[in-house]
Amino acid sequence: MIDFGSHLRKAVLALATAGLIASQAIALPVIEPSVEQPVVLAAGDCYAIGQQVAAQNGGTLAKASQATRGGQQVCVIVVLVPGKDGQRPRRSEIVVPMG
Repeated sequence: MIDFGSHLRKAVLALATAGLIASQAIALPVIEPSVEQPVVLAAGDCYAIGQQVAAQNGGTLAKASQATRGGQQVCVIVVLVPGKDGQRPRRSEIVVPMG
């Protein structure tokens, strides 16, 4: 019975060690970032730009998305500007270059 308990402890210790090593291996980054990689602005930046554009135009931000136009990265901003004298809001699309 003492041999079985000893073997069981060794097996549990070996499994725990293997689990710890495996969890550390999974936590390591697969690809290390390099300086040569270009920085890509995310669509979240377009949202922030869109909020500024909407505030400048006195409207509400309806949509902000990233696009490529003429080989250049741009933000396509859609702003709803309130209509005059109770009319419907006017939809205004504004293209802003990124960067």
